[in-house]
Amino acid sequence: MQDSEPVISENILSVNNIEVIYDHVILVLKGVSLHVPKGGIVALLGANGAGKSTTLKAISNLLQAERGVVTKGNIEFMGNQVQSLSPNELVKRGCIQVMEGRHCFGHLSIEENLLTGAFTRKDGAAAIRRDMEMVYNYFPRLKVRRSSQAGYTSGGEQQMCAIGRALMSRPSMILLDEPSMGLAPQLVEEIFDIVKQLNEDTGVSFLLAEQNTNIALRYATYGYILESGRVVLDGSGEALRENADVKEFYLGTGGEERRSFRNVKHYKRRKRWLA
Repeated sequence: MQDSEPVISENILSVNNIEVIYDHVILVLKGVSLHVPKGGIVALLGANGAGKSTTLKAISNLLQAERGVVTKGNIEFMGNQVQSLSPNELVKRGCIQVMEGRHCFGHLSIEENLLTGAFTRKDGAAAIRRDMEMVYNYFPRLKVRRSSQAGYTSGGEQQMCAIGRALMSRPSMILLDEPSMGLAPQLVEEIFDIVKQLNEDTGVSFLLAEQNTNIALRYATYGYILESGRVVLDGSGEALRENADVKEFYLGTGGEERRSFRNVKHYKRRKRWLA
């Protein structure tokens, strides 16, 4: 059974009971609903294959490239249904996704990568240059490596570049897919600290899809846990950190007695969650 929805005055994003099918036959998401408050940080959690990336791609309208389609439900961004928009139209409205695996243009320099993020803007070179300096203020490593070919920078620098490129579109919301993947713990902390600072300074909302439940719940104000394409648990970041099921199955901090009966309890909890 899910906890109550967060008490909010306004949602920047509402995903309402969506189903996603791949190749006309494979049901991947099964009635997923979630909400992101304006100016909030919300975590979308779960194991590999739970449906986190598919949810983000459904929001950002990137499913078609993978032969996927939203067959039920609707997605609202800033009060308007957006599931029929193209990805670039959604970017123009202020919602952009940072893909899993960073996906920088390896043959371009860091600065050239950042400039590609401003391709939808019409406010002139001076405004773009100001935002470039803003990105460099948040990611000073990128300023040092601004002329370096992105493909030869570190994984952490490429992740920073991908987030910085998203910021160059002047978004109201960023969908961030697995920002910790393949990075050293110290770099993960640094990137999440910057995400929090960006959220506080600029009011940009974040929806984070993340396997690293421990760090995600330290920064998110609210979280949803996906399992086999369904939301099986949700609540405030603090409530999820203290939840016995989350501690055992996602944080690895259950007691010895709980771990010794893991298989039996997991089965019972799965039945209860999915009831």
